[in-house]
Amino acid sequence: MKIQVNARNRAHHFETDVDENILYGGLSKAVDLPYECGSGTCGTCKAKRLSGDIVDLWPEAPGHKYLKGPDEFLMCQCVATSDAVIEVPGFVQTMEAGACTPDFLGGRITTATALTHDVMHLSIELWEPLEFDAGQFVLIQVPGVQGFRGWSMVNYQRHCKTLEFVVKKKPGGAISDWLFSGNRIGTEVEVYGPLGRATFYPSLGKNILCIAGGSGIAGMMSILARAASDGYFTQYDGHVFFGVRSMQDAFFLDRFMQLRQHCGDRLHVTVALSESPATPTEAADYPLLNFDTGFVHEVAGRAMLGAYGNVRAYLAGPTPAVDASIRMLLMARVSTDNIRYDKFS
Repeated sequence: MKIQVNARNRAHHFETDVDENILYGGLSKAVDLPYECGSGTCGTCKAKRLSGDIVDLWPEAPGHKYLKGPDEFLMCQCVATSDAVIEVPGFVQTMEAGACTPDFLGGRITTATALTHDVMHLSIELWEPLEFDAGQFVLIQVPGVQGFRGWSMVNYQRHCKTLEFVVKKKPGGAISDWLFSGNRIGTEVEVYGPLGRATFYPSLGKNILCIAGGSGIAGMMSILARAASDGYFTQYDGHVFFGVRSMQDAFFLDRFMQLRQHCGDRLHVTVALSESPATPTEAADYPLLNFDTGFVHEVAGRAMLGAYGNVRAYLAGPTPAVDASIRMLLMARVSTDNIRYDKFS
């Protein structure tokens, strides 16, 4: 189907395949349509139908609460059944040459290892390599569960056949219930990506600040992996704040130790414990890491006081934690163009 998107700056044209939703069709053709989660929850990809026939594949999507009129729809959940003209409220650009354009890929789950009682480390082997930037995510669909879910890559390799993820068990969450309820190794899954704009490139030329809660640390690990491999912390500082409830909820501490050993003293890692502090023995097991008590944005705010010069901040985690971190950074006069995050809910 031929789609015309009228944006504030210009019109864009692309074609979608049968049963391909409008958002994915546009992104795959390098049209940088607005989105955040890409999975029907955030409402960022809403558009208005001007002409043509559009079918909603998931009328119950949570993002429907952001729609105001009968002709508004979510591009990530709707397909065109005829040529269509639609309107989006903001500016839409064409992706830069060399950008990682998303597409559909297949793969299978190869490892599923418990990191804590409610966090799992998952690996998916793709049938063909995926090119992605550090900090990006993909959408995953598993058999028998409606809709895609966004998971950030833990690892980084530009041309990569194995993707690593951290998945948290959410009460009532269809995918996490499916994942945690049995052995899923060998299960074939559908992947769409890469997506996300909270990306890191070694040409950034700024100090890095990462603030993440729980499984939100996944994308930060990808950013740190690329920075470490490029020797970024020989010239710039890195400040990482990882928020969990207690030491029983902490994971990847050994990986952080390895990063500290590799990168040296310009990389600082602090584990923020919101409910119970680390014991002296627990802290002694990780001598290159710092431990503090409080919510992660509070711990980061105290530690970074007066140190925000030339900083790019990356945020991830539960929505309340991300929102609190944004408020803290804005009050510290960090400019909005230096605050990067992707919203999953």
